[in-house]
Amino acid sequence: MNATSTIRPLRKDAARHREQLLAAAVQVFDQHGLDASVTEIARVAGVGIGTLYRRFPSKEALIDTLVHEVLNATIQMARDAATSRDGTGLEKFLMASGAYQAEHVGCLPRLWNTDHEMVKLARRLIARLLLDAKRHHRIRHDLTSTDVALAMFSINGVLEAMHPLAPDAWRRHLDVLIAGMRPAATDLPHRALSPGSLDKVLEMRKSAS
Repeated sequence: MNATSTIRPLRKDAARHREQLLAAAVQVFDQHGLDASVTEIARVAGVGIGTLYRRFPSKEALIDTLVHEVLNATIQMARDAATSRDGTGLEKFLMASGAYQAEHVGCLPRLWNTDHEMVKLARRLIARLLLDAKRHHRIRHDLTSTDVALAMFSINGVLEAMHPLAPDAWRRHLDVLIAGMRPAATDLPHRALSPGSLDKVLEMRKSAS
């Protein structure tokens, strides 16, 4: 019983410190970018640097954990949006994911890695939302999954450029994007980016980061 009473508080403290550090990392990275120091993160979290390194052995491990959480949330948002039965799931997902990413701007430069299984799953779920929107005639028939991916990248770009002076600018941008996705009498004049080309671009972004 004594052993149990000594172990449980440590586990609770470890979980609490982890959440404190992750919340602090979101705040610090949003304000200063991914070049911010772990010393500053520990200070904002109200813990010692030793505690930070016990929870996360390196700064990269901390960033990877944050990215993992954002991707996990994105996947869940895509799954939740898929429960819509009227073809509005894609629009709901874009709005929900935009709002969530607006709260995690510091992580955006590292969000999409082509060799990450979670990214591949997210892209498959988004593609299904696209097909459902087409079946319900919510969007134009010639829209592709890479078009949606580029739309999401552009939202990220607006978030990064406008944060923190105009943190809600992405909402108007998304309104314009969705308006452009509506069904039209004529096809778009230019060819869509191929999935292979998109993968190469993402790989280049990953190498640059």
